[in-house]
Amino acid sequence: MIEIFEFKSRTPRWIIIILDLWISLFGLVFAYIIRFDLDLISYETNIYNETNIYNEFSKLQESLLIFFLIKFFVFYFFKIHKGLVRHTSNEDLKRIFYALCTCFLLFIIIGIIRYNFFAREFLFPTSVLILEFITSLLILVGIRFIIKLYYIKTIQIKDLEKLENILIYGAGISGLITKKTIQNDPRNNQKIIGFIDDDFKLDGTRIEGVNTYASSELANLCKEFKVKTVVIAIQNPNLNNQKKIIDTCLNLNVKIQKVPNPKSWINGEFSAKQLTKIKIEDLLGRNSIILEKDKVKFELNQKVILITGAAGSIGSGLTEQIALFNPKLLILLDQAESPLFDLQFTLINEFPELKFELVIGDVSNEIRMNNLFKTYKPQLVFHAAAYKHVPMMEMNPSEAVVTNIIGTKIIADLSDNFKVQKFVMISTDKAVNPTNVMGASKRIAEIYIENKNKASETNYITTRFGNVLGSNGSVIPLFQKQIEKGGPITITDERITRYFMTISEACQLVLEAGVIGKGGEIFIFEMGESVKIIELAKKMIALSGLVLGRDIDIKIIGLRPGEKLYEELLSDEENTIKTHHSKILIAKNRGTSLEQIKNIEELIALIPLQDNQQIVKKMKGIVLEYISKNSIYEALD
Repeated sequence: MIEIFEFKSRTPRWIIIILDLWISLFGLVFAYIIRFDLDLISYETNIYNETNIYNEFSKLQESLLIFFLIKFFVFYFFKIHKGLVRHTSNEDLKRIFYALCTCFLLFIIIGIIRYNFFAREFLFPTSVLILEFITSLLILVGIRFIIKLYYIKTIQIKDLEKLENILIYGAGISGLITKKTIQNDPRNNQKIIGFIDDDFKLDGTRIEGVNTYASSELANLCKEFKVKTVVIAIQNPNLNNQKKIIDTCLNLNVKIQKVPNPKSWINGEFSAKQLTKIKIEDLLGRNSIILEKDKVKFELNQKVILITGAAGSIGSGLTEQIALFNPKLLILLDQAESPLFDLQFTLINEFPELKFELVIGDVSNEIRMNNLFKTYKPQLVFHAAAYKHVPMMEMNPSEAVVTNIIGTKIIADLSDNFKVQKFVMISTDKAVNPTNVMGASKRIAEIYIENKNKASETNYITTRFGNVLGSNGSVIPLFQKQIEKGGPITITDERITRYFMTISEACQLVLEAGVIGKGGEIFIFEMGESVKIIELAKKMIALSGLVLGRDIDIKIIGLRPGEKLYEELLSDEENTIKTHHSKILIAKNRGTSLEQIKNIEELIALIPLQDNQQIVKKMKGIVLEYISKNSIYEALD
């Protein structure tokens, strides 16, 4: 039946069928032997029983052809011969069980027909059919598992010293699945030392024969057992605890792997090959935000919603978040054709019921934007379109004004004209005490939005936060590219720090702020602790399995034009007001004046002249705290 001695070649399937049929015949004969109490010889002294046995086996000979035909066609129909025996799975066992059940029922049905219409006797005694079913099932399944175990043993690494000791973080369901997957993979050279878990009650217990330890013992365990890898198997871990585990592993030079989300498992089954590396986001992310989903759904359900900059990191994140709340229509605006195409592909696959329209256009094109509002009449606007790269805008201040200020003004004015209910603008921590053109342009946009709220039925809301992990052009993708090329990793200053949050977290907070905002607020998000960029680079190097100074270097290149050492979320003149959400605060802003709005109009009038010095000088007149750093515009201060 089975590829016992030569695993490299596959046994012909017809041999498997024949051997399965012989096993079934053995099961039938064994059932008759059981029927006669395992002792046929003793009955020969009893004429009655001798005759009875003779009659039973005479009937068996007559029924064997039907027995073989039914078994053959049913086995073939259920394809129990198709599976490779050495790789027998639960699916193969189901097929065997269903095939034997079908045979049992067919024998009963044919026996009833035979009894009522032909020979007044059944095809097989019921007791024999039951015994044959049990015997065949046990042997067919048992032999397959014996061969599978034999196969695994023959290809496992014989030299135990070559096995890599590993620990599994998480003793829950995902951890048990991970354990079984690793142990059942014959090509895997890992030995599971035990589980570690945050639940101290599990410390000292055994789960499926494997010891369980407290996660606080990780460092000692790694040293005692010379652990090479820790596999994180918890699907939704406490991120603070996860950070401690990862930091400990990095300090001990222990490799870290992670079990992917079950959605990405192939056909619902997890393979050891799917274990992934830990990303830097896993070290910087924070515990999930709990949204007031009922309020968010009430705000977004069956609404026509416009998202500008929809193909960007925040815009696409907002799109996917809003899609969960059943909008009537999503209008996705961006000037970037290819990223917008990619977003369309994602939405079609992940949200097949979502109604959306893709619009290619520039927020600074007033004619195009007016037509968009006139056509779709959005009820809510999330304005994420902006230029964000500090050095680029420092060299191109007029473009920063065109997109970040004029574009915002056009969308804000149209929102007022077309009676939009709420306008939510995405700002940045670089707008606080700006030292560069980009930050100043966003601060001017904030001023215009705040002033617009004073005399409009539309509620204008601003949200302000720091760097977003993994966003387009951010430091993490840049470092990753430099690591892949062998370095060096370039850092502007070893003292520089930044605040970080995930795209998902930022978008959830934007939605929450949009719900609770009444108009005129600047919402700032609690960003946690700032991160030293040089430490971030060192951790990325360690996560890549490289050694700083040996495999790759870090190079300090000096601050870029307009770049700050430290970012701020509030200016010196701003205080905060708490909200119902612990991670959302409201900045007590300084208010706006007609003089500032007049200066904004004059700034816009300077654009046709394309005089960078005049443009930046005017910006400094609007945002008095704008002091250039490491920039050619320092002379204007």
